[in-house]
Amino acid sequence: MLTIRDLKKTVGGRTLFENASFQVNYGERVALVGPNGAGKSTLFSLILREDVPDAGTVERDEWTTVGYLPQEGEALGDETVLDVATGRVGELPRLEKLLHELEAKGDVSSPEYLEAHAKHDALNDPQAEARAKKMLRGLGYRETDFLRPAREMSGGWIMRAHLARLLVMEPDLLLLDEPTNHLDLLSLLWLQQYLKNYAGALLLISHDRQFMDEVVGQVHEISEKKVISYTGNYSSFLEQREANYERQLAAYKNQQKEIQSLQEFVDRFRAVPSKASQAMSKLKQIERIELIEKPLAPRKPFRFQIPPPPRGGQRAISLTGIHMAYGSHVVYRGLDLTVERGERTVLVGPNGAGKSTLLKILAGVVEFQQGERELGHNAKIGYFSQHRTATLDPNRNVLEEVLASAPTLREDEARGVLGSFLFRKEEIYKPTTVLSGGEKSRLNLIKFLVDPPNLLLMDEPTTHLDIQSVESLTLALERYEGTLVFISHDVHFIRKLATKVLHVNAGQIRPYVGGYDYFLEKTGALADERAALTAG
Repeated sequence: MLTIRDLKKTVGGRTLFENASFQVNYGERVALVGPNGAGKSTLFSLILREDVPDAGTVERDEWTTVGYLPQEGEALGDETVLDVATGRVGELPRLEKLLHELEAKGDVSSPEYLEAHAKHDALNDPQAEARAKKMLRGLGYRETDFLRPAREMSGGWIMRAHLARLLVMEPDLLLLDEPTNHLDLLSLLWLQQYLKNYAGALLLISHDRQFMDEVVGQVHEISEKKVISYTGNYSSFLEQREANYERQLAAYKNQQKEIQSLQEFVDRFRAVPSKASQAMSKLKQIERIELIEKPLAPRKPFRFQIPPPPRGGQRAISLTGIHMAYGSHVVYRGLDLTVERGERTVLVGPNGAGKSTLLKILAGVVEFQQGERELGHNAKIGYFSQHRTATLDPNRNVLEEVLASAPTLREDEARGVLGSFLFRKEEIYKPTTVLSGGEKSRLNLIKFLVDPPNLLLMDEPTTHLDIQSVESLTLALERYEGTLVFISHDVHFIRKLATKVLHVNAGQIRPYVGGYDYFLEKTGALADERAALTAG
């Protein structure tokens, strides 16, 4: 289906990979991993023929159809969500134009024509709209959203509609670049199950290790300009990589000992007449040795100790009789909730159930119509939202912003934390005014970690982080001494941290005092909701 042979690509004077070779066969599910900047997205652009390699080839079977989901996408016109998901606006007209152009040239047997024709047929199928609606429901859309103009929705929701269109087309090879970034937990679980049963092949870039563990059966790692292939899921890849490193390191050390021993003999007896010929023989033996390169240790998560927050009372915060509505849309009516000191609570439930609204009520950033919100003794609240970018000083750079947040923090400690969360080398001197949305989000996250509140409210904190950064955050929060309430779609992150689950649905909150697996054992709620999404 897809064969990469001896590929080399240099961008901006830096070689990303060379002599890279691997295959993706029909039905295989493959993850492409590596640190940020390793060349994962560049490799996608080469497969899509949007770029050309410096050397080597990218070969696709001529009958293979390829579908690609980028990290970002926009709706530009008045098309509805359903228009995007069916391709009626944008994709179908584009394919029709391409087919007409190729037919006019008489180029009706080329791979480009065959692929365009297959995609056009899939979107023109009489069942395409019904399938699109099923995909949209699975990805969290309500029926009332189908005919809404897509431009009224956030970029994340538009990406879900584009993903639905790809699934409707059912290409032979799906290229997905961080597909879980814009999904809530329920939609992620639906997509995970769907991809496990997908008939085609999958090549995936993701920072969600649990998602990869569930979906993929092979991992290709871009590391030190090489592409190294492993069989198994992501956890198996980590074990194999560590074992390979230990084996290569042992071989390197043994060879160095052998060379050192031979060299010592040469140095000792080179000038001794009776041993000179033997010494020269050993010198030639050294020259004939094919040197083993010292392996680089796999990148490890940065371990950062969050400073102890000020101690609060036994009751961190309580809500009594909360009535919350946006216009005529009632989110909560008579809500009661108490959060105790030291709890680590995850909010789960379908999209639109009110999870983010509940965090905002706890944080005091929205006004409710009735009820009482009471803070516990000495409560210091920190609210981390994905959209929290207005708290950065425009006159500071990244490093100065972190040091100003925690005056007792040493500069080397600040650099370590920044590096763990993808601010490296000269990036720590960037002015906060030029940071992207993702960079601002990460910088605010760091500010919470170096000067922690005793009640931390976090909405999707792992978005914009790579796997090692997620692991660094997880390790830090595991040792955090305060109270944590969070929303996440990263199941590994939830499993590591949550000691209590609040299931939020239809304005009701049901607590489960135990971790995420305990919640799944005690209720079929998520399975029932997931089934309901695709019913009909």
